[in-house]
Amino acid sequence: MRIVLMPGCLALLPEYASLNDPVADLRRAVLEAVSWLGEEVEIIGTEQGRRVAASALAARPRVAADTGEERSVLVVANGSACRTERAPGFLDPRAEAFDSDLGAALREPSAAALGAVDRRLAEELWADVAALPELAALLAEARTVAVDHDVAPYGVQYWVVRWEA
Repeated sequence: MRIVLMPGCLALLPEYASLNDPVADLRRAVLEAVSWLGEEVEIIGTEQGRRVAASALAARPRVAADTGEERSVLVVANGSACRTERAPGFLDPRAEAFDSDLGAALREPSAAALGAVDRRLAEELWADVAALPELAALLAEARTVAVDHDVAPYGVQYWVVRWEA
């Protein structure tokens, strides 16, 4: 199974494109990661997340040719949106630790830690973690992990991560 995590960042949608792309590096990382998935992809995320994921899949320059019957899953989630004073949720001193713990759980990967994310704190920090329980179940047998992108532009923590199980 191939699994990709991407953020549901609206700036990734084509209707938000402009001459100066504020998320160019993130966009490249997302397109590269979703191109690694097979042709048939299951999307897990909120309504906004599914919309952004479908757009990314439609824009991918290629589809991985060697996936065979392997399952492909695209999960949409992101960390806090409270990392700076200019962040959408303004500065919250809890955001950095929350994102650090979540990032460690994604890299390990730790199904237990992902399943135990404090949903109330996540909501207060404007983090989109609704898909994490399903991701945790998928990662129980993950063999490899690759973190393609780990940044917090504009005070919002985004990851692009790939796992193979």
